[in-house]
Amino acid sequence: MGKVIASIVMVFWAGCALAEGVRIAALGDSLTQGYGLSAEDGFVPQLEAWLKTQGATVTMINAGVSGDTTAGGLARVAWTLTPDVDAMIVALGGNDLLRGIDPDVSRANLNGILKAAQSVDVPVLLIGIQAPGNYGPDYKVAFDAIYPELAEQYGALYLNSFFAGLGGPQAGAVDLSAYFQADGIHPNAQGVIRIVEGIGPEVTKLIAAVR
Repeated sequence: MGKVIASIVMVFWAGCALAEGVRIAALGDSLTQGYGLSAEDGFVPQLEAWLKTQGATVTMINAGVSGDTTAGGLARVAWTLTPDVDAMIVALGGNDLLRGIDPDVSRANLNGILKAAQSVDVPVLLIGIQAPGNYGPDYKVAFDAIYPELAEQYGALYLNSFFAGLGGPQAGAVDLSAYFQADGIHPNAQGVIRIVEGIGPEVTKLIAAVR
């Protein structure tokens, strides 16, 4: 009788989980957090709204911290991956570049984040970033290789740039100032719309990967 009751309880809770849909944590920095924007205009709420227009039953969790590096993300990942998190977006590394952090250090931190997700069977969308040329060609080659190589190593989904919806690294000399705040680094609300349109399709693949 006890086993029957336990089975009924398990079925009940599984049904509740399905009804609630997929919960995705977005682990990132100020771009994820929504720096300079009203709450509803930030990346996470706009992405959740976009996914719902695509028919997804999803709840996005904003795990973005302004100024965070890959080291900060690694320090936070254990308590970001709570039992109710089904999938995770990782968008970190921009502040590593601003500080000129050794690519080997950034790689080790991101490796730790992906390893933590793998240990609890949480699928990941890893969003890459490309280094500028001012640190020299060796630095750029080493840093740019981190994201695609780790994505392949851990079987994570991969998108080469947070700004893919704005043209990503291939945007070149196109004037995108209308999509950014005055600092030229953080997107405005219209910029986030474009960014979400670029990232959103990859997040639908992430949802499909949830078991």
